[in-house]
Amino acid sequence: MSQPKVTVVYCAEDAQYFIEVPFYTGMTAHDALEKSGLSQQVVLPTPLQLGVFGLKITQPETYLLQEGERVEVYRPLIMNPKDVRRLRAARYPVGRMVKGNQWRKQQDKSS
Repeated sequence: MSQPKVTVVYCAEDAQYFIEVPFYTGMTAHDALEKSGLSQQVVLPTPLQLGVFGLKITQPETYLLQEGERVEVYRPLIMNPKDVRRLRAARYPVGRMVKGNQWRKQQDKSS
């Protein structure tokens, strides 16, 4: 039988880290991060924000983990996602403003 584990993940700008840590009863999210040794491999963002399976943890020092959970280290966004979509839409216009396939279909129907 395999030993129970939790996973610590972090996505830096240049690399992704996926570290499995042996689980023990009473392990907190902060303990898992310390045992992973991630802070020795990369510079972690401050303030440190953690989550479990996409749900942000407000107090990682007291959040008790369960076997198999994934602790995620979040970093600040470089750019607002809405701004990214706006820039993409400006670069590749699609829809009513451009004479694309839908415009041609409407012109064929009206002829």
